[in-house]
Amino acid sequence: MNIIELEETASTNTYLRGMTDAPHATVIAARRQSAGRGQRGNTWESEPDANLTFSILVRPVGIPPVRQMAISRAVSLSIVRWLDRYLPDGLEATIKWPNDIYVGDRKICGILIEHVLTAGRIERTVIGAGININQKAFYSDAPNPVSLTQLTGLTYPLDSMLREVTADIISLVEAEDRACGNLTATDYMSRLWRRDGYHPYRDAAGDFTARIADVAPDGTITLLRPDNTLSRYAFKEVTAIL
Repeated sequence: MNIIELEETASTNTYLRGMTDAPHATVIAARRQSAGRGQRGNTWESEPDANLTFSILVRPVGIPPVRQMAISRAVSLSIVRWLDRYLPDGLEATIKWPNDIYVGDRKICGILIEHVLTAGRIERTVIGAGININQKAFYSDAPNPVSLTQLTGLTYPLDSMLREVTADIISLVEAEDRACGNLTATDYMSRLWRRDGYHPYRDAAGDFTARIADVAPDGTITLLRPDNTLSRYAFKEVTAIL
């Protein structure tokens, strides 16, 4: 693992995507991001020198494009397991499908994964993450952010945390790659946010109530409604209502 730390960049994902010849397990971390990117084209609010904002380049060889969700599973599982070390008893980090990280109903981490496909294989993947650590207040219109320090009242050492979490992510992604994308499905399901019971959702037809039935290897989610109707959705086709 090679960590390159920058004082400032617009986006660590954009920076690392430009390093087309970078070796496997290259990490770009920034003390300040001026245009951090999230899912759905959203920006990511992060106070300078308060949080972890980084991207990791991996070069999988065993995971085919049809199972690229396996990388997302491994990354999100790595982060919730890592957060387990710091969260007090009674608080649990969970994965909001497909890969946001929540504590309760509040978002502590956003993940953006971008694949480069060549000749029917994954040539390289850039894994971007922003983890709220020491930020004490949020000012954007994001509805539900939270930081580790808000949850515990403690201040944390960012440098050692960066080394820990990036090493954990790379380790589990490599294990998933050796298993050809067949390693983490069960554990991923067990850590899903709102994994039990019925909850409100919204799709193109309107609001409804459902429970999570399955997440397929391609990343699509199947929801079960109270009338036993099953509905399958790709990312962005359905939204959980907070």
